[in-house]
Amino acid sequence: MSKNNHVELWNACLNIIHDNVPEQTYKTWFCPIVPLRFEDNTLVLQVPSQFFYEFLEEKFLDLLRQSIHKVFGEGTKLMYSVMVVKNPPTAIPLPTHSGSSAPATVIRKTVTKEIPQTPQIAELDPHLNRDYNFDTFIEGESNRLSRSVAEAVALNPGKTVFNPLFFYGASGVGKTHLANAIGTRIKELYPEKRVLYVSAHLFQVQYTDSVRNNTTNDFINFYQSIDVLIIDDIQEFAGVTKTQNTFFHIFNHLHQSGKQLILTSDRAPVLLQGMEDRLVTRFKWGMVAELEKPTVELRKNILRDKTSRDGLQFPSEVINYIAENVSDSVRDLEGIVISIMAHATLYNREVDLELTQRIVRKVTQNENKAITIDNIINTVCNHFGLDVNTIHSKSRKREVVQARQIAMYLAKSYTEFSMAKIGSLIGNKDHATVLHACKTIGELKEVSKSFQAELEEIQADLKRQ
Repeated sequence: MSKNNHVELWNACLNIIHDNVPEQTYKTWFCPIVPLRFEDNTLVLQVPSQFFYEFLEEKFLDLLRQSIHKVFGEGTKLMYSVMVVKNPPTAIPLPTHSGSSAPATVIRKTVTKEIPQTPQIAELDPHLNRDYNFDTFIEGESNRLSRSVAEAVALNPGKTVFNPLFFYGASGVGKTHLANAIGTRIKELYPEKRVLYVSAHLFQVQYTDSVRNNTTNDFINFYQSIDVLIIDDIQEFAGVTKTQNTFFHIFNHLHQSGKQLILTSDRAPVLLQGMEDRLVTRFKWGMVAELEKPTVELRKNILRDKTSRDGLQFPSEVINYIAENVSDSVRDLEGIVISIMAHATLYNREVDLELTQRIVRKVTQNENKAITIDNIINTVCNHFGLDVNTIHSKSRKREVVQARQIAMYLAKSYTEFSMAKIGSLIGNKDHATVLHACKTIGELKEVSKSFQAELEEIQADLKRQ
């Protein structure tokens, strides 16, 4: 290929693009692009800024790829070089693409550099829980794969295929513990790395504050300076479009820069209702690992470790009874241990099986479990004999529509979510659809005794879960 052949081919791409976008869009977003080189089946385009690159990726990626594959050939890879100019000379005009042979000044290596390294920034508090480390994480069959992957990432953050690393599982199975363990180990091995653990809720609050205070650029720049970003409970982003959009750009920047992303969620990426498809796709780029509920044997080992670290001595029959009767989460196990010790201290008696049975029965009977959207959807679908995914489909069949409306009505009754949030989690609908559903179901139960009885039956099933 001749020296300027890639420029000619790029101009052919521009002719295709020009026919598919408005004139002003073409001048603003495509004229400033410079084709640097085409080597090893990879086309490198120079763009003026990081924002410019992210905007192209978000708005015109499909058009770019189609044009490039048509002109350069299928399988051609696209890479970007972000232009960084210190004191840029005003005499250098942005190149134009008229279809004629490009001038020699099109490629100015004097003003083109790779994406710069982030400058040295003040020490950052990683907000890690140091008690959540690999030494205190008890391994079992339900979490062995996740732990193995976590240790690999901790040894080489950003350099393994496990990027992003996405942990999911029910509450209390160890996702937060494992994510913190990775961060803690990385800080031990690479003290200079900027590691940050943050909940999705706090991220959202920070973003909202930055918008209110007109400091969004500072917010984005801060997060783009992180080497290892750990976001806990990413499902909290559901239905919050502006936060998702901002996180999308931060994610792209960190991933492209070889930084490590670690995310946790209470469900797999494919089940994240109310999350933009482009984010869900990125969540699946690396490794998606499930942490299952601990087995009985693992629960016994967790209890032995917990009591040993706390300097306690529980008889084996007490350990066995707790493990066999408290199965929801590690947090529940630890809570039972604390309750038993509190009762034993208060009444000055030994920890034995009789005391343990009494406390476990009291806790499990009195525990008022919060009803979740998932509980509601599962209960409604079971009642009508529908597949759970049907609720989230676009089906307009009468039985599906009614089941969806009932789920929305119950979600409004039993959770504190807003209508917009409920809509995003049930069928990815807007708040107006939820409002209509609640009104419809409310009116129907007033005029139909049979429907009211059926609704009460569903509610009874829901409370029994």
